[in-house]
Amino acid sequence: MSGRKDFLSQPAPENYVAGLGRGATGFTTRSDLGPAREGPSEDQIKEALAKRAAQLGAAPPTAYGATEKKEENEDDDERFQDPENEVGLFANGAYDRDDDEADRIYQEVDEKMDRRRKIRSLSFSLDLNEQITDLKPFGTSREAREAQERQDYEANNPKIQQQFADLKRSLASVSDEDWASIPEVGDLTGKNRRAKQNLRERFYAVPDSVIAGARDSTQFDTSVTEDGSQANGGGDNADGTMTNFADIGAARDKVLKVRLDQAAQGSNTDAGSGTATNIDPKGYLTSLSKSEIKAGEAEVGDIKRVRILLESVIKTNPKHAPGWIAAARLEEVAGKIVAARNVIARGCEICPNSEDAWLENIRLNENHNARIIAANAIRNNSQSTRLWTEAMKLENDVRGKKRVLRRAIDHIPQSVAIWKEAVNLEEDPTDARLLLAKATELIPLSVELWLALARLESPEQAQKVLNKARMAIPTSYEVWIAAARLQEQMGNTRFNVMKRAVQSLSRESAMLKREEWIAEAEKCEDEGAILTAGAIVQETLGYGLDEDDDRKEIWMDDAKSSIGRGKYETARAIYAYALRVFINKKSIWLAAADLERNHGTKAALWQLLEKAVEACPQSEVLWMQLAKEKWQSGEIDDARRVLGLAFVQNPNNEDIWLAAVKLEADNKQTPQARELLQTARQEAGTDRVWIKSVAFERQQGDIPAALDLVNQALQIYPKAAKLWMQKGQIYDSENKLPQAREAYNTGTRACPASIPLWLLASRLEEKAGVVVKARSVLDRARLATPKNPQLWTESVRVERRANNIAQAKNLMAKALQEVPNSGLLWSESIWHLESRTQRKPRSLEAIKKVDNDPILFVTVARIFWGERRLEKASSWFEKAILLDSDLGDTWAWYYKFLVQHGTDEKREDVVVKCALSEPKHGEVWQGIAKDPKNAGVDTEEILRMVVERLVE
Repeated sequence: MSGRKDFLSQPAPENYVAGLGRGATGFTTRSDLGPAREGPSEDQIKEALAKRAAQLGAAPPTAYGATEKKEENEDDDERFQDPENEVGLFANGAYDRDDDEADRIYQEVDEKMDRRRKIRSLSFSLDLNEQITDLKPFGTSREAREAQERQDYEANNPKIQQQFADLKRSLASVSDEDWASIPEVGDLTGKNRRAKQNLRERFYAVPDSVIAGARDSTQFDTSVTEDGSQANGGGDNADGTMTNFADIGAARDKVLKVRLDQAAQGSNTDAGSGTATNIDPKGYLTSLSKSEIKAGEAEVGDIKRVRILLESVIKTNPKHAPGWIAAARLEEVAGKIVAARNVIARGCEICPNSEDAWLENIRLNENHNARIIAANAIRNNSQSTRLWTEAMKLENDVRGKKRVLRRAIDHIPQSVAIWKEAVNLEEDPTDARLLLAKATELIPLSVELWLALARLESPEQAQKVLNKARMAIPTSYEVWIAAARLQEQMGNTRFNVMKRAVQSLSRESAMLKREEWIAEAEKCEDEGAILTAGAIVQETLGYGLDEDDDRKEIWMDDAKSSIGRGKYETARAIYAYALRVFINKKSIWLAAADLERNHGTKAALWQLLEKAVEACPQSEVLWMQLAKEKWQSGEIDDARRVLGLAFVQNPNNEDIWLAAVKLEADNKQTPQARELLQTARQEAGTDRVWIKSVAFERQQGDIPAALDLVNQALQIYPKAAKLWMQKGQIYDSENKLPQAREAYNTGTRACPASIPLWLLASRLEEKAGVVVKARSVLDRARLATPKNPQLWTESVRVERRANNIAQAKNLMAKALQEVPNSGLLWSESIWHLESRTQRKPRSLEAIKKVDNDPILFVTVARIFWGERRLEKASSWFEKAILLDSDLGDTWAWYYKFLVQHGTDEKREDVVVKCALSEPKHGEVWQGIAKDPKNAGVDTEEILRMVVERLVE
């Protein structure tokens, strides 16, 4: 055996670097060099260099001995060191006279050698005896020689550009025909050239459509079809020479319509519109279930890939039943139903205890084979309720179904589902009762079976059954509710079943939450058990709430929620319970009265209000509501009696005084009304009483008395803006414009914050024909009350009525900058200052900036009305009414719309709802409703008068 080591055991050669052949490089670490000493600091280096520079008489260096920054590629060679500032071996030597002489001798030798070299390089002969005194010609001759050599080289080795210079100059004489005949760069071999020439020589027939199109392209036709295109189809040219503006306008209108709908949905209360990013999990899963892949729709490649994956799943874990089910369904999707049956059959053999696999096998097979498979499945899974139920469904006749269910009961006597299926198959109530009796014996904890048995028994036996159920299941609230409903069905109006239920469930710690009890009460109301619903609310509404909790607000919210779901009896029971706890709370009485007014009877409302005034005798609102209900029902004497009782409980209350005056005035009892007003001024002489007194005299036509009353009132209440307005209106009605102007001017000085007073003063000046003064009044008004949309709108209208449209637009631009969220300003701008084509885009912009403004909604509805989009117009009108039912102009616009495009039933419904709402505001509505000539006119007549006054 050789003593030489193998290759891997030999030591590496000297200077060996691993991987050097493939580009690796070695590196050195500090561990290779050993510990290092700490060098001089930066300050020490600078100090030494400065000392050295001072000895040599040079300027101190800027950094580390280098007087200027070196370039990156500069060669740091010692040969180029400065003799005056040497570094290295002789850096510390002194420069003496011998050194200077040596340097001078070396310089003279260098110059002489240079001259000799130049003389030797001359190309012409020189006289050697002639003394050379000028060296400049030698240098010149050397440069000339180098230039000559460069020219000779370029002549022998010319560039490509120089070689073709003459040819490029000759291109100037080439003609256009020669340029066109120059071939394209490409493959010009003989074979390809001949093939291309053959292609050029082929001819194709031109289709008739191309010829017809070329013929019609130069024709013009002035006729237009209904859709806005040219009669002969010229409007559809592909070259774009004709434009169908009707289609463009229709597309724009459609886009704006969608945007307006989105804006309207966004402006509603809490929109769950889907414009939002919320996802309904149930709806999402429903949409997924609808998107199942049908046979033949799946890609073949996808099916193959999934088949391979599922085969791997089955082989890896053959006892996993979902893998076999998925493989079978894959074959079903692929349209191979036989293969699917074979796969699931193998799965059932390998997983005989999986009921899901057996159910899938039953589903994939026909009825006869499915029954055999069901038998095998039950043999392996005799305790499976689903398999027994599926086997029952496979039977064709009732007898077979009963036979299967009896065998199922023998195997699974504790299955509620099997018993329910068996009971449902029985047509005779007696047999069903016997089955349920047996079922409750075997399964005493099933509430459904006990309740089903109670429903089949007579009332007396049902009580016994429910008592047994209550003893068997003491934590079941359903049994107690069923017992209460049984008492109601037996005709008992007063029962304490729910009281006992609350006590029993509390002992068992099985009480439901308040919301769940309310839901049960609503369920009873749906099924007609009104007394049971009330009993549930009465006994459970206060459970779990302490006096420290805000019970009143909680119960009010519960009642409103029930009203919103249409469960009025439950809400009525909640209000009744709340009133028993908070009998003196006026807000609860008012909410209950509102419920009775909208969803109850008039007798119930009277009874409730009578209880309310007894509980809250100091509430004038309840007294007035009761008197109003009596008066509207024609019970005038009862209304007077109610107001009399209200006077006793609330002496010197202006609301009751004015209600009594209104009652007498509406019934044409003028002396009694005047006397009541006089007494009211003495007993409760508020500014409102004086205002009503002046208005009453104006309605009766006694102008001097009204003027005398308003002057007396202004002496007492000089800051009452309505009194100044009444005084100005009285003078205006008498055509005494100077006196009216004086009244308005004095009123604006006394009440600068009153907007209606400024408006009346401006309109008086405009009525007198002094538009300049009207502008001045409005300017002062805007200074006194800035950012008021009514004043800006009136300023714009003054300019518009004066036909100064440009100034009106300027004012509108300023107004929208100052008050950008005013629906009144946007409506004025859209309807009167914009062209018809720009109204819809401007309305969309306005809806984005203004949040829920009924005036703007009416404007949008009118735009749709003008475009004959009646459904859209109707929906926008209804949105405006829902937003603010107190705005009379909205009702008037909607009624005017229905007069033209609505039905009689719809118009009657709007009139009834308007009368119930009793609107009080609106620019046109207030002007007509408060006119003294229209005193005593009902809401329906005022509505029709406002409709006639409205201007398109």
